[in-house]
Amino acid sequence: MEGRGHSDERRRRLTRRGAPALGGAFLVILLIVLIASSGPSPAIGVARRFTHAWERSDYRAMYAMLTPAARRGIDAAGFTEAYRTAADTATATGVAAGKVSETHGGARVQMAVRTRIFGTIKARLELPVSHSRVAWSRDLVFPGLRHGEALTRRSDPPPRAAIQAADGAPIVSGPAQSRTPSAAGRGIAGQMGVPQNPADIEALYARGFPQGRPVGQGGLERILEQRVAGRPGGTLLEGRRVVRRAASHPAQAVRTTIDLHIEAAAVSALGGRLGGVAALDPHTGQVRALAGIAFSGPQPPGSTFKLVTLAAVLTGHVAKPTDTFPVATHALIDGVPLDNANGESCGGTLENAFVQSCNSVFAPLGVRVGAKRLVDMAERFGFNDPAPFPGAKPSTIPHPDGITSNLDLGSTAIGQGKVLATPLEMASIAQAIAAGGVQYRPTIVAGPRPFPRRAIDRRIARTMRRLMVEVVRRGTGTSAALPTVEVAGKTGTAELGNTRGPNATSGGAANTDAWFASFAPAKHARIAVGVMLIRAGAGGQTAAPVARQVLSAALSRG
Repeated sequence: MEGRGHSDERRRRLTRRGAPALGGAFLVILLIVLIASSGPSPAIGVARRFTHAWERSDYRAMYAMLTPAARRGIDAAGFTEAYRTAADTATATGVAAGKVSETHGGARVQMAVRTRIFGTIKARLELPVSHSRVAWSRDLVFPGLRHGEALTRRSDPPPRAAIQAADGAPIVSGPAQSRTPSAAGRGIAGQMGVPQNPADIEALYARGFPQGRPVGQGGLERILEQRVAGRPGGTLLEGRRVVRRAASHPAQAVRTTIDLHIEAAAVSALGGRLGGVAALDPHTGQVRALAGIAFSGPQPPGSTFKLVTLAAVLTGHVAKPTDTFPVATHALIDGVPLDNANGESCGGTLENAFVQSCNSVFAPLGVRVGAKRLVDMAERFGFNDPAPFPGAKPSTIPHPDGITSNLDLGSTAIGQGKVLATPLEMASIAQAIAAGGVQYRPTIVAGPRPFPRRAIDRRIARTMRRLMVEVVRRGTGTSAALPTVEVAGKTGTAELGNTRGPNATSGGAANTDAWFASFAPAKHARIAVGVMLIRAGAGGQTAAPVARQVLSAALSRG
């Protein structure tokens, strides 16, 4: 009995000592639960979601967070337009949300707006929140706006810079409203005009220029718009309050790579005809001349594309220059005839087929090469690359999956089908062959030499150069020959109508574009030239003489 009494007493003492410990543990657990469940207030959560969507320019998500009353006052399109207009007015390039704190009736967010001409603007955004929705009003389109205020800008554009030739000679100068080209530079200077497209108007205003300001819309004025326009200044206002001022900064005169002597020859040789001429330095890719639609009007390149096909044939060891092929008037692919020009009969060795530009040989060779290898070679020469400068159009070839039949592949191999090229691209291919297979991305402003890429092996480039010399010596390109200089070239005559089967439309200069791609001197090239004449007949008859004039002018520079 005595032992049991002592035991009970010990249990009572332990119970009395444990009670406070258990109570303390309970309080700690309760505190942890309360802290874990507290989290940010609904207003802070809404503000974070709203401003994070703003950072992503996700105006649809922002609009979805508005109160029903706010959405009745503006539709989604108007809401988006309000934010875009404010961003354009401030020349904003992005927003960033910072610290968020709760206020009576909403949340306060520290915002930073990065702009092109006013620097970074930091201001508070007072965001009213009702029932976990944003009670939106138009003063919320920009941080710091007060109720009833609008964001406006007074623009101060700088003078437009002059554009010069490679030797510093003037091409065009004067204010944006009245530019004056030099006599020698008139053909490449381009024109100015007030944007008419809504997207172009918005882009100009977002750069900081006033609406209605003329911009470059062709030639060098278009290509160099960003370089010669300068950085505008102005005053940014919230209501009548000045937020920021920025001074304008005119650009320096821009010296291009254009040689006005070669440019004049290109314009003269084109003679007002619809088409284009491009001339490049073979060792740098620098543009020496651009005339007409040399970089802006891609068309089917016809047989000048056989340069690409030949490179693919030689690289893939599909055939050698000495291999022989049937002499025929056409190739039959998928039961459809692909004719030689004027139905002529040609063939023999691969060299002779190239020199005489035989479709009957090169269309089946394209099928043997295969779509993947043919497209890969075209892309190694620059097809499907982004345009090299503003205003230029890319030269394109379908993805291999888009060349769905042997007939499509054969047509592609002879520069028909859906292949499109500019004279600038074909001059660039000639440049790569002249430079031993190394291609430089065309540039029009003097500077470091662009990073080169190897399009083809040097040995293959030498073989192609030799065959191109034969084209001018005894083949379809004899009209490009110069008396004392060896010229390498390739003709092209692109059919504009249906060339397949019994419904084919043939013939006549009006149904063909004339092409020529070339460089000279053949072994130590100093100039590469691409020519295209729209609806002008055969390449050897009309485009090759144009190239000859430009080559001659370039080589006369000494």
